[in-house]
Amino acid sequence: MNTAQKPQSPATVPAAPAGAEIIDLAAGCFWCTEAVYQQIPGVLSVTSGYMGGATVDPTYEQVCEGNTGHAEITRVVFDPKKVPLEQILETFWKMHDPTTPNRQGNDVGTQYRSAIFYADDQQRTIAELSKQAAAKNFRVPIVTEIVPAATFYPAENYHQDYYNLNKSRNSYCAYVITPKLDKLGLQS
Repeated sequence: MNTAQKPQSPATVPAAPAGAEIIDLAAGCFWCTEAVYQQIPGVLSVTSGYMGGATVDPTYEQVCEGNTGHAEITRVVFDPKKVPLEQILETFWKMHDPTTPNRQGNDVGTQYRSAIFYADDQQRTIAELSKQAAAKNFRVPIVTEIVPAATFYPAENYHQDYYNLNKSRNSYCAYVITPKLDKLGLQS
């Protein structure tokens, strides 16, 4: 499907300001991940999208079919002087189950896998150390992939800021996202 045939165009990705870092995280449904990181002081922007697959410019429908190889991800742009990557990753390990392959709750498929897509060797080292530290909190091994970032494809506009725009009218928000924010002690 070419861009002209898409039901809705992908979102525009905000530019990262000077001194900011970017980390791409897959922790199940990107609506949940986005809602969590929007609450973290020092996070400058959060964009839902797709990464890690072979299909160029995938649509949500294609990714949901599970054949593109892409994961639903959240691109987190943050100020490392206000919130270090280590803290971003501490939240990552707490907000989802990194021990279940290709699944988060009722969301099943490779598009819901747990992954950290790092931008450079320093991020990779921090991610590996963070994974080792987090492993002590789980009874079974962590299956989270730690892999180099690939092409980021922003999701369609209607996926952006999803929780904030839909929390009063979508039961998924009420039954999945709000309890997750409450569990993490974040304002919902």
